[in-house]
Amino acid sequence: MVAVITKPTFTLDDFLANPPNHQEWINGKLQETTGMTIRHSEIQAKLIIAWGIYINTSQQGGKVYSELPCKTIKQGRRPDVCYLTSQLVKSYSNAPSLPQSPPLIAEIASPADSAEDLFAKANEYLASGSEEVWLVLPENEKVFIIMLDRTLVFSNNDIVTTQKVLTGFSISINDLFN
Repeated sequence: MVAVITKPTFTLDDFLANPPNHQEWINGKLQETTGMTIRHSEIQAKLIIAWGIYINTSQQGGKVYSELPCKTIKQGRRPDVCYLTSQLVKSYSNAPSLPQSPPLIAEIASPADSAEDLFAKANEYLASGSEEVWLVLPENEKVFIIMLDRTLVFSNNDIVTTQKVLTGFSISINDLFN
């Protein structure tokens, strides 16, 4: 007699209940998040600090997170940087993951990321409750702000400003990338 042992499938619900570190649930399976560089980490830290300072000085409330596990309409994701309103923090601060996309997200491109994948991810976030997604491209020193109704591009000496969430925040391209 031969015993066959099958490994249970790790589902999206499993991911949301107990999100493994440094992994996302993509297309039905766990995938390790890779490709982060020193430059990526530096830009991520700058946004976390800048958004956090602005939250405190503007008294808008809410919190900034990195790699926060969240659910999109079909995946389990971990945005590089995101902002949650005070209401979302109050409702989900003790949850293992957020059951929707955060209202403001920044995804920082890694060298291996394709433009198609980044824009698809932004659209996925928008379809899942996000209002504003920043695609930050370190190699080209550009920021795309993508919303349901429009896309804005910032480069060179531009000042990047939030459009719908965390209103009034701004940072210069030079400060973000240098």
